[in-house]
Amino acid sequence: MECRNAAATFQMDEDGLVKGYENYLLREERSRNTIVKYVHDLRSYFMFLQGETVTKESLLCWKEKLTQSYLPASVNSMLAAVNGFLEWVGYPQYRVKPLKIQKEIFTKPEKELSREEYIRLVNAAEQKQNRRLALILQTICSTGIRVSELQFVTLETVKAGRTIVDCKGKKRTIFLPRTLSRALQVYCREQGIKKGVVFCTKNGRPLDRSNIWRDMKNLCCSAGVEPEKVFPHNLRHLFARTYYRMEKDLSRLADLLGHSSVTTTRIYTMESGVEHARQVDRMGLVVLRT
Repeated sequence: MECRNAAATFQMDEDGLVKGYENYLLREERSRNTIVKYVHDLRSYFMFLQGETVTKESLLCWKEKLTQSYLPASVNSMLAAVNGFLEWVGYPQYRVKPLKIQKEIFTKPEKELSREEYIRLVNAAEQKQNRRLALILQTICSTGIRVSELQFVTLETVKAGRTIVDCKGKKRTIFLPRTLSRALQVYCREQGIKKGVVFCTKNGRPLDRSNIWRDMKNLCCSAGVEPEKVFPHNLRHLFARTYYRMEKDLSRLADLLGHSSVTTTRIYTMESGVEHARQVDRMGLVVLRT
């Protein structure tokens, strides 16, 4: 597809556009991570243009190029960022359609973190004498909290047994298991934390997610867990699957996770299909010849 001969639709100062869109997203109360990603994706599109004006044809060319390098879900995420920009700037008619993705009912086995593997990660952190990391793992996995929401776990909320998190403009109450609350209070006493955020740096600032990610990856070898399974959000998925197995209440789980739609929650409850395969075997509907 040829892009250079496409008719121009509009041309504005690139930096001014990006800054204006960023301010718009801030007013819409989008999360910091969403804003950073959308700005990055918009700049990626502008880089693709190489100084040319924005056109519907160039968007289609960019979409085609993205499909050659990214998975469909990633392509759609990047298109959503630019489509949102087009809506804001007053050219909604130039938006491009996302790729159609067939719904998956099972997750990949190599991505599913089991309860046993999670326990091995916690034990590995304890063996490395990294008590903070061991408690971070347990806090995320036992509450379903996002890693970015750890900042709302303070000594005061630990004593109360619950905390209110504010993410993407939505507030929800997170209950802390009693055993976790007691362990966190002991940790605070040992670390001299008398108030404020529990998981913080020496300067009292909340831990950065990249540091938590790196520390978790360092546990893989000693815990015997594949690195592809080890990242903070996978602990949240384990919480979701465990809760759903017990309660079978998707709507309630969506509330606990802070999801606006149960469609998102269904993704969290997807399993690798191993249990489904066992159930199919137990049905005994194959008639063997004797």
